[in-house]
Amino acid sequence: MKRLILLIVCMWATTAIAQSTKPKNTTDKTLEIKNKEIHLKQDLIRGGAICYISKADSDRNIVNIYDEGRYIQQSYYAGKHLDRRAEGQAEVWSPWNWNPIQVGDNVYNRAEILEHWQKGNKTYVKCIPMQWDMTNRPAEATMEQWTTIKGNVIKVRNRLICSRTDDLYGEGVSCAQEIPAVWLISALKNLYAYFGDEPFTNQPVTSTEVKQLIMNDPDHFWGVYQNVPEKWMAFVDDSQWGIAVFSPSAIGFLAGRYDSFTEGDEHHVASSYIAPARYESLMKDSVMEYEYYLVIGTLEQMRKEIYKINKKLGKDTH
Repeated sequence: MKRLILLIVCMWATTAIAQSTKPKNTTDKTLEIKNKEIHLKQDLIRGGAICYISKADSDRNIVNIYDEGRYIQQSYYAGKHLDRRAEGQAEVWSPWNWNPIQVGDNVYNRAEILEHWQKGNKTYVKCIPMQWDMTNRPAEATMEQWTTIKGNVIKVRNRLICSRTDDLYGEGVSCAQEIPAVWLISALKNLYAYFGDEPFTNQPVTSTEVKQLIMNDPDHFWGVYQNVPEKWMAFVDDSQWGIAVFSPSAIGFLAGRYDSFTEGDEHHVASSYIAPARYESLMKDSVMEYEYYLVIGTLEQMRKEIYKINKKLGKDTH
């Protein structure tokens, strides 16, 4: 998990620097799906990343969209860290490795949508991601996302197809991958998971301290959770309503809050964060796929749905 910690520290350095020049992150160009329980939108200006989730009868968005590093989105890492400042790499991001990101780069150049559709409760988007550390440099890759809603569950399948022609970054470097990166409003301020040794047996869940990230302060960082056997963590409000992130292939999680304000909305700098993680060595022609689930509701409702999903996946051994 140490490498993942370093990656996320660097991401937040750029976020802090870019605050004064960032454009307003709103758009009317979206894919939308809605049922009786939830309403979801994907931003077609920003790679099709998830930009909006609310109750069906509410207009309160629980996704933080403060800048291009937020949203609920794909982000991957490969190879060694390089100094490419002479080619347009941001000073704060040098040296850095190959890092395609779904929404856009660190100076707000955005991913190009190649294809998108919406059929009933399903959507599909395909984009050319941007290299996060570079200036207006599309990555030699495509990202795809299939999204389905049913009841209070959002199922997402993500795919990265690498088609790199460079020989810059090297091969065979194992990097921590966010699967995915989930940024939420800070008003969802209470963090829960099951940390015991009897997963999927309805043992009590536990509220854990929400670690606060403070830039350039090594004593204040995200919480690092390597024992989350049910593969989900949730941020909820004081009524225990919120969102759980269930990522079946995760080996650990990062989670916490940026900024101390706990009543922030979608545009506020304060944000709650969850990132399930696993390690992958992405080669120049690699294809990486994974699925995850976002579940909306009370803690009891969310865990009940996660148990159903896990059983359907054939991973319940109890």
